[in-house]
Amino acid sequence: MIWQNPHISVEELNTLGAGTIAEVLDIKFIDVGPNYIKASMPVDARTKQPYGLLHGGASCVLAETLGSVASVLVVDQERQICVGLEINANHVRGVRSGLVIATATPLHLGASTHVWDIKIHDEREKLVCVSRLTVAILKKPGS
Repeated sequence: MIWQNPHISVEELNTLGAGTIAEVLDIKFIDVGPNYIKASMPVDARTKQPYGLLHGGASCVLAETLGSVASVLVVDQERQICVGLEINANHVRGVRSGLVIATATPLHLGASTHVWDIKIHDEREKLVCVSRLTVAILKKPGS
């Protein structure tokens, strides 16, 4: 188990998105495992580009949301904050409707950076996007 709180629930994670872009795009956490978290996002008018396909930027928002939240779950939240440092994404398949499901797993959990592998699949479990997010772990102001 890599999480600071081994009893973190999906319900608790979903409260983190209130008032953020995750709420606007209807990103919902759906599973927490010992070394991964999963979330879904609808493919609809909020997340499509003009050709009717899932927008690559929406995939990046989903990936960064997952990786950033995962880092928060790993660090000491009383002393540290987590901010995205770099993201890349390879969009390998188009999606026109339904849900996409993203899974974040750690590649590196260091003292000053975390690197997350985020894979996004469609409802048929076909790979849609592969992303890597680097998160900076910073000292919380005033600590």
